[in-house]
Amino acid sequence: MFRRPGALVSLAATACLAACSGPAQDAATADASATPDVDTGVIVIDNARVFDGMRDLGEVSLVIRDGLIERVAEAGANDLPEGAERIDHRGRFIIPGLVNDHAHVGNTRGTEHGDRFYTQDQVSADLRQFQAYGITTLASLGMNGNAFGEIRTAINADPMRGAQLYGAGGGVGTPDGAPPAANMGLSDDPVARPVDAESARAAVRAQAESGVDLIKLWVDDLGGKSPQMTPEVYKAAIEEAHSLELLVAAHIHDLEPAADLVASGVDIIAHGIRDQRIGAPLVDAMKAADTGYIATLQIDEANYIYAEQPDWLDTPFLRNALPASVRAQWSDGAWREQKLADPATQTHRDALAVNLANLSTLREAGVRIGFGTDAGALPHRVPGFAEHRELELMVERAGFSPEQALVVATSAAAQMLRFDDRGLLQPGKRADFVVLSADPLTDIRNTRSIEAVWQAGRKVAGPVADYDPQARD
Repeated sequence: MFRRPGALVSLAATACLAACSGPAQDAATADASATPDVDTGVIVIDNARVFDGMRDLGEVSLVIRDGLIERVAEAGANDLPEGAERIDHRGRFIIPGLVNDHAHVGNTRGTEHGDRFYTQDQVSADLRQFQAYGITTLASLGMNGNAFGEIRTAINADPMRGAQLYGAGGGVGTPDGAPPAANMGLSDDPVARPVDAESARAAVRAQAESGVDLIKLWVDDLGGKSPQMTPEVYKAAIEEAHSLELLVAAHIHDLEPAADLVASGVDIIAHGIRDQRIGAPLVDAMKAADTGYIATLQIDEANYIYAEQPDWLDTPFLRNALPASVRAQWSDGAWREQKLADPATQTHRDALAVNLANLSTLREAGVRIGFGTDAGALPHRVPGFAEHRELELMVERAGFSPEQALVVATSAAAQMLRFDDRGLLQPGKRADFVVLSADPLTDIRNTRSIEAVWQAGRKVAGPVADYDPQARD
């Protein structure tokens, strides 16, 4: 799906026509919270105010046929399809389904994590949670088990199984380095760990043959504690991936490897630079190479924010996203005190501040920015909640307007992964969207007011206030 020419995207759209149409959509009464009867094959959503992924369209009518947007019509248009199921969403707001360019699935259950959880049932449970929170497409960037291709195929055939899944398979890391197998609970480590250019090329070829959607590299010395992938290895991996028409995303933390990765042709910097401020040379190089950048602001904040803000647990939007064991841990005063007293907490605060400043610099410079959170990699990186908090951080602390943040999380995120069939509510695109009860363009926190989530023209979740995460515990 993320191959450079984008040819496979059109295949995905064709597959959606077959897998997401007609009788698969359930019959129900035509109100704001119900899944409509689609015997006619056509649904019309009237009078909603729509942000289409690029701009505010005002109040319009969406005509949906066979899982796709067929037409965006003026509200009150008198030439809409006869016999269509009509849903009046007056007073409601619609945005495209969010696209997460960097998350993980099948890595956690309750307060535990590890590859023993990489099963189809657990992956589907994770994806249903992402979906319930408005994320309809997700790229799982590495640490996927050998069953990734089989699981992806099964889940993507049925919108009720969760958000659409794509990703990088196991990914490519470093011997005795990132990702740290022991710390991540990788008892049956799926990550390739080449030692030289030849083995790097072989690892990329093997992952391409297994059907991955892109290649993930870990280029991080973990704060000087582990060996870092050598330039010889990552340059060979990038070159081999590009010869196979695959995009390459690189996990980084520091400025130095990020700059050399850009010079080496990496397509996506998959985490924000957090050790020092970005200067003009790297900004100019990223613009010239059209390198994508995913900040994952929440990755550092998640290490302390739930201890710092215990009252957030009283809000259903966060509380409903947490397995019971996680809620119990975070409600414990001793746990909070220990977390806040840990010297690493200030390190994470400082890293977030640098990440925010760098994201603001790149936004102002016009560098291509995608959307990701690393949610699902560890229990405190909360699927669903993390994405809405990421949007809030972008607006409140990195200078984005609500409209700019929503562009990043929808159309720009889709474009970063070379999707041409989603992220925009326009004719011919997938009917993946979120129905909100409040206006996100006036307050980005209103993305949390989820009444319904639609995927491929079918209501698959909502309202979020009713979501129960216990299947994940």
